[in-house]
Amino acid sequence: MPQIVIRIAVLLAIFASVFLVSELVLGAAWRRRDRGVAINRRLALIREGTSRDHVMAALRKNTPGDGGAAGGLLAGPYRAFRSMLFAAAVPLGAREVLLAMAGGFAAVLALLLIAARMAGFGSPLGVMVFSAVLAGILAVFLPVAMLSMRGQRRRKRIEQQFPVALDIFVRALRAGHPIASALEMLTEEMADPIGSEFGLVADEVSYGADLKDALQAMADRWDNDDLRMFVVSLSVQSETGGNLAEILENLADVIRARAAMFMKVRALSSEGRLTAWILSVLPAVSLAGMFLVNPAFYLETAQDPMFVWGFGILILLYLVGLLWIRRMIDLKV
Repeated sequence: MPQIVIRIAVLLAIFASVFLVSELVLGAAWRRRDRGVAINRRLALIREGTSRDHVMAALRKNTPGDGGAAGGLLAGPYRAFRSMLFAAAVPLGAREVLLAMAGGFAAVLALLLIAARMAGFGSPLGVMVFSAVLAGILAVFLPVAMLSMRGQRRRKRIEQQFPVALDIFVRALRAGHPIASALEMLTEEMADPIGSEFGLVADEVSYGADLKDALQAMADRWDNDDLRMFVVSLSVQSETGGNLAEILENLADVIRARAAMFMKVRALSSEGRLTAWILSVLPAVSLAGMFLVNPAFYLETAQDPMFVWGFGILILLYLVGLLWIRRMIDLKV
């Protein structure tokens, strides 16, 4: 009996020793990794040795309003497209993305037409129209939907980060730091996307831009009302005086209360918004999926002379319904 107790005690001691040594080794490795990894994209680029000019150009990529904008009726959609690419942090320019989508559309369309001809369906007008719609879904609709979802996630992320950034800013001011030093602290302590955005503001100020103008440009890039209220608070305080830390603390409370109200509205409308997303995405996904499962059914139907008119009217009704649904779920709080 004593020998069994001794063996169990030795095994427990070995287990505890291995466990403690592994914890120490893994903890040291994780601490070294945390010290070596930059907290946001701007600091990562600076750590790699990228010049400040190139860092600013990379962070300002696809900024709405910058660059050659399209004129006429395409000005609004082109600006919205650039805004989506900026929010999604796409490293390519808007024209490059459009060219890539156009190339993908042409390649998918050519493959579909070649496959239809090899399968013996020929290339009548109906098959060409159907192939063009399917290529548009695969090469344009789905990538744009994915980029839009990524951009919306980053916009929500910056809305969640901004009250925390205000708290850090207020504490730095109360500790005696000037505004420039408090702003620099945000660039080092906050993660993306707001950390890089405040870093961009700090770089613009260091190049001679006015702080209020740089912050206003940041608010315009993200089209964020909370950032605009921050700029207004700084402007009013600079003109009338007062305790800036207290003003920003009250602003943070207002933003949190507004966010809580918005989340309540989103919770109450979640069923309708989910239904709207399903009704928007399901037809396109179902068309592409069913074609991959049974392409002969659609290609045979596309040879009917009435297919072009019926399919065109169907696509038109789908687009009208899509716009109508987006207006219905566009909640303002």
